[in-house]
Amino acid sequence: MQNAEQKVRSYITENRIKGTRLLQKLVQEPSVRGNESGAQAVIIEKCRELGLEMDIWEIGGDGLSGHPAFCSDRKDFRGNPNAVGIMRGTGGGKSMILNGHIDVVPAGNHNDWKKEPFSGHIESGKLYGRGSTDMKGGTASLLMAIEAIKNSGIKLKGDVIFQSVIEEESGGAGSLAAVLRGYKADGAIIPEPTNMKMFPKQQGSMWFRISVKGKGAHGGTRYEGVNAIEKAMLVIDRLRVLETIRNERITDPFFDSIPIPIPINIGKLHSGDWPSSVPDLAIIEGRMGVAPNENQDHARQELLEALISLGKEDSWLSEHLPELEWFGASWLPGDLDPDHELIRILSESFQAVKDRSPLVEASPWATDGGILSKVGGIPVVVFGPGVTETAHQANEYIKLEDVFEAAEIIALSLLKWCGTSE
Repeated sequence: MQNAEQKVRSYITENRIKGTRLLQKLVQEPSVRGNESGAQAVIIEKCRELGLEMDIWEIGGDGLSGHPAFCSDRKDFRGNPNAVGIMRGTGGGKSMILNGHIDVVPAGNHNDWKKEPFSGHIESGKLYGRGSTDMKGGTASLLMAIEAIKNSGIKLKGDVIFQSVIEEESGGAGSLAAVLRGYKADGAIIPEPTNMKMFPKQQGSMWFRISVKGKGAHGGTRYEGVNAIEKAMLVIDRLRVLETIRNERITDPFFDSIPIPIPINIGKLHSGDWPSSVPDLAIIEGRMGVAPNENQDHARQELLEALISLGKEDSWLSEHLPELEWFGASWLPGDLDPDHELIRILSESFQAVKDRSPLVEASPWATDGGILSKVGGIPVVVFGPGVTETAHQANEYIKLEDVFEAAEIIALSLLKWCGTSE
């Protein structure tokens, strides 16, 4: 007679085709920002099929926009709800949040794709399409884990709270709305595409804009002006120095495999409108990484002080100090003790399925884990299937074997974390 662990693993093995079809349906819904409703409908239908207690709501209330962690330039969330499905426990066990985001980044140039970006095409054990890796594959793993437990007739003691949220790619407003709605638990798993590694620590990040003034002039007498691009180059050089200083402080061994733990990335540079003119304004936009144990205000202050110090070295910039603005997306960092019980249980489950110990590292990017941990006070581990290198790229794909194995690992972890009733 099979025990609970054997039952859920057997169920997932026997229902791989069913799980693949679910993932394919999710990927075929192009849930880019503002168009999440179709994919959420697939999620809601599945949750209702599983008999989960549903909560579906359009975010924006509950003091969301006034919260310090809120960051979004989206004006309207109507028609694209958050969805939560709860599998109630019998009582006496620890609760778990399983959090996945349904939004995906745009497909980019369709000509760069070998197949249509939202095809869900399957070939050689891989499922292709925007969002397959980031992170609908992980969401499918969560639902397969819940289904395996429920349909195997196993009762958990603790509640399992499945969340499918919007807006992760733009700052995490969906997860923040869920926390503010009262959804908290003793632990949380976010199955972002970690290549099956475990991330107890995640860097945060913030978008910045630096406006650098110059003085316009004719290109033939450029010496009569001050080239804003050339001054912007000084700013960029100073950002590189600051990046080096900040990363030299990172001694956590969980970052050993990451060349730049908390990068300062220059993503956009705009200046000038005529080749024969000296530009009088250059605008730099970028992303600043925040260490897991760092306060965002501290990072902001360091960048401001770097610009002020540059003004002390350049006479023009001393009189025309670059203007710093924080805008757009912002993600809180996350920092869980690697010896936490949640890591131990996930690692034991990983060992049971993969017959080896997992790699435990720090995340090279931000997730909604920072919101759950910093705002909700919830211990969070980021762990899931997916090929990190293909996220946000053309021809994004996920290995289906990883989806199934992640589902088994998560299901076993739920049995141990929440406890089972006789």
